[in-house]
Amino acid sequence: MITLVLIGLLGGLITAVSPCILPVLPVVFLAGGPGGQTGAGAGPPGEARPTADGRPGPKNGDGAGAAVSGDVLVAGPPTPAPARNRRPYAVVTGLVLSFSFFTLLGVTIISALGLPDDILRYVGLVMLVLIGMGLVFPPVERLLEKPFARIPQRQVNKEGSAFVLGLGLGLLYVPCAGPVLAAITVAGARGELSLDIVALTVSFAVGTALPLLVFALAGRRVAERIGAFRKRARKLRIVAGCLMMALALALAFNVTDAIQRALPDYTSAAQKKIEDNDVARQKLSGLYDNSNKELSRCEDGVDELRSCGQAPPIAGISKWLNTPDGQPVDLKQERGKVVLIDFWTYSCINCQRSLPHIEAWNRAYKSAGLEIIGVHSPEFAFEKNASNVASQARKLGVTYPVALDNKLTTWDNYRNRFWPAKYLIDANGTVRYFKFGEGQYAQTEDLIRTLLKQANPNVQLPPKTGQKDVSLTKDRTPETYLSNQRISGYVGDPLQDDKATTYHFARDIPVNSLSLDGTWTAGYQYFTAGDSARLAFTYRAKNVNLVLGGKGTVTVLVDGKTVKTVPVSGTPTLYRLVDEKTARTAHLELRLTPGIQAYSFTFG
Repeated sequence: MITLVLIGLLGGLITAVSPCILPVLPVVFLAGGPGGQTGAGAGPPGEARPTADGRPGPKNGDGAGAAVSGDVLVAGPPTPAPARNRRPYAVVTGLVLSFSFFTLLGVTIISALGLPDDILRYVGLVMLVLIGMGLVFPPVERLLEKPFARIPQRQVNKEGSAFVLGLGLGLLYVPCAGPVLAAITVAGARGELSLDIVALTVSFAVGTALPLLVFALAGRRVAERIGAFRKRARKLRIVAGCLMMALALALAFNVTDAIQRALPDYTSAAQKKIEDNDVARQKLSGLYDNSNKELSRCEDGVDELRSCGQAPPIAGISKWLNTPDGQPVDLKQERGKVVLIDFWTYSCINCQRSLPHIEAWNRAYKSAGLEIIGVHSPEFAFEKNASNVASQARKLGVTYPVALDNKLTTWDNYRNRFWPAKYLIDANGTVRYFKFGEGQYAQTEDLIRTLLKQANPNVQLPPKTGQKDVSLTKDRTPETYLSNQRISGYVGDPLQDDKATTYHFARDIPVNSLSLDGTWTAGYQYFTAGDSARLAFTYRAKNVNLVLGGKGTVTVLVDGKTVKTVPVSGTPTLYRLVDEKTARTAHLELRLTPGIQAYSFTFG
């Protein structure tokens, strides 16, 4: 239990500083500052409080209270000290409670009441709008605080609207998905609650809330210490209210999604290290059933069929391609057929090289009882776009059904860790073989034929497709990610994370190494070219490919000679930069126009 709580807490802390949380930060910051009054009837220091008959009274902060009777100023009791602003704690408490409760019980409650699936989102949006209106229009705020007015705790009624704001943010709070959040969400969706799940959920929520609380407290401190904030408290309340209503509008129309997609996922590496290490995997897997543990019986690419347990379901699919009317394919309905599941992603050169083999098997053996299903599990954010996948699948000649596994649910069901990966399932629904990566196509085809014969001894199989294994050069340059966390072989000035920096080529760039020159922004998913951006790479291969995005041109030089200029536009995809007849060692230089995004090199 302690280990599980620690995993949840650390996972939450990492999530709270991820790009997914950025849209709520301005609201949390302002909610902790000028969002509430410092006391009943109090105004900012330096302002005169009106008397009962409406005439101006003495200024706040003078150190003593006074009353006005007619034209005579009468000394009164000292003015009470301003109440402590507890709005930051109220906001974060509301968020933790709301997020925890509705993540675990939201699906059950909605199903029991027969409400629309997205009702909680709309409730959160309405609450955010109401809080924003309350900051702009004080009568609305008093209305929101009225339910808290009878609570006999000092000043708690004044934090009522902040607590309601936290409840609303909890409904709209969408942390970046990871193993911990996936475990919580799956358990909540299934209604399978336990003490472990509750502990994991609360610890995760608290972990995400702690940085938000720090941010809210910072907003409060700024509001209290900077005179401009105190003097313009009313104007800042209006700004905060307008910002909250604008956020609600942006969330309603998914504007924030575009902003988040434009930001590098700078916490993925840390998240993976915390949530996907051996200990975390063991603890989190204990929250599920053991239906897929039998896959460990098989070994990668062995030359025989084995029994690896029942095939896990294809689940969590956002969309199906190449099926009648987009209907899903159910593995249970495929009993009697041999099924090949291929995990792939369209910008992966290794996957692209394996697709002709798979398509050849589809043409040759479909009528004999082979069903091929491509599970598209994205590696980059742009690969989640259904239209991108559809257009690239057509371009690559993929005609069999493709499941868009954007949440990597099926990927996790099969305990997969590779692109590409092939799983052979027999006519009884048992996994009999899997192969990670390229190669062994002839062996895989032999096993397909064996399973087809076992399923139907009378089947007439066509001749083998004749697809030979790709001749891979053992000493070719390996795939290289342009990622500040995953880059290998880099030489030159130290990389600066997520900020435009001027670099200089290294004096020596050995084989399988690269260097930068000019202005670059090094992010987690890609490097973005700035002014005079150049990239040098000493490689050994026959061809060089690079995934590029943005709009502009890339000039390609090999051994100092200009080879071509590649126009780049549209969604990120793979571009062939060098294509020669034989593999050799060469020096590549790229000159990129500003704004071009470079993701990963692959070599053939």
